[in-house]
Amino acid sequence: MLRRILLSLVATMIVAGLCVYGAFWRPSLAATPVPAANSFSPQLVEKGAVLAGLGNCASCHTAKGGKAFAGGYGLATPFGTIYSSNITPDPATGIGSWSQEAFKRAMHEGVRADGAHLFPAFPYTHFTTITDEDVTALYAYLMTRPPVVAPAIANTVPFPLSWRPLQAGWKLLYFKKASYETEVGKSVDWNRGRYLSEGVAHCAACHTPRNKLGAEIKNSPYLGANIDAWFAPALTAANTAPLPWTEDEIYTYLRSGMTALHGTASGPMAGVIYDGLAKAPDSDIRAMAIYFADMNGSAPDAKQSKLLSLDTIKSEATLAKIMSKSSQVGGQYNDHGANLYLAACASCHSNSNGKPATIRPELGLNSALTAAEPTNLIQVILHGIAKREAQPSLVMPGFAATMSDDDIAQIASYLRRSRTELAPWPSVDVTVAKLRKSSKSE
Repeated sequence: MLRRILLSLVATMIVAGLCVYGAFWRPSLAATPVPAANSFSPQLVEKGAVLAGLGNCASCHTAKGGKAFAGGYGLATPFGTIYSSNITPDPATGIGSWSQEAFKRAMHEGVRADGAHLFPAFPYTHFTTITDEDVTALYAYLMTRPPVVAPAIANTVPFPLSWRPLQAGWKLLYFKKASYETEVGKSVDWNRGRYLSEGVAHCAACHTPRNKLGAEIKNSPYLGANIDAWFAPALTAANTAPLPWTEDEIYTYLRSGMTALHGTASGPMAGVIYDGLAKAPDSDIRAMAIYFADMNGSAPDAKQSKLLSLDTIKSEATLAKIMSKSSQVGGQYNDHGANLYLAACASCHSNSNGKPATIRPELGLNSALTAAEPTNLIQVILHGIAKREAQPSLVMPGFAATMSDDDIAQIASYLRRSRTELAPWPSVDVTVAKLRKSSKSE
């Protein structure tokens, strides 16, 4: 009897699995010749270039030191490392033999040209809302890139998670093909910002926490998440920045990579801004700023004549309090961390005029200091901020080679207690060691 029950359960599971797979089975699509570059209009290709920048496609599909869009970038996940694919028009190792229909299916449904399901590391859960017209423009742009021969690198995801048909079950739980629906009652710019942010730019993919199966937690959108040894902060009112992220602040940050009131983009976000958003028109950047300002509660309501700013009494008082701490080095904080800060950091980050500066910003205004964990602050101390063509006057050296783990932990702890009134971070030295090891393994 027990054996019969077990066999019945196994049979039921197999049938259920086959039903799920059958529901999500997709046929392979015929290969097509590589389209001639001149078959696409320059205007369409340029539109695709802007969209590819908004989606930061090059960042994920370019290995360190590799050729653009040739794949090989390893994304570490709890299930193993997933390597991005070659999306140049090479017919053998890239997507040169993909028809436009195959490309659209991959974007909207997460299915390769051969019918296999893509891992959700490729954010088709967001790309599904991109319009057909925009997908066509992206296809035109990618098909006019230089073809690169770059065979796929094997993922390290173990069996059975590596079994592609299993992704059909994941889709049944967490994916629904959809198109963008305009929200009535919101402005054209707001809807444009939402379309870009939740679609091609897929901001939530980094800024939303995920469950144990790697899906974004639906009731926690934009609440912040750990990714690539960095912490992508919350984009809602849960953001820990001392001053509000207003529409103008968000716009300035996304356009230039820095603001006097919130600091400088670093880590993966620097690539998003300097390499990805650089070609986007001001109107699109402004639309995204309008959308996120509304999301975080800093957008004006009917009773306000302007956004929260330095003119706001609360913000002004907060700013004054933070700036007054900037010169408080030594004295009661005259310990190892304070001495290291004085020697290595104070000449750039401590000013005496009481006003925030865009270049070499006041650290007390940065959410890296007020975050629940010290990850982002430690990463910047370890590796610095690279010189960018867009901001040639901005460069910060990294101290990984000249400071010990204890030194860096001491500086981070000193800044936390001297610039904020928050509780100390626990085990900062452990975090430093972990991040240093992570950078060495890259």
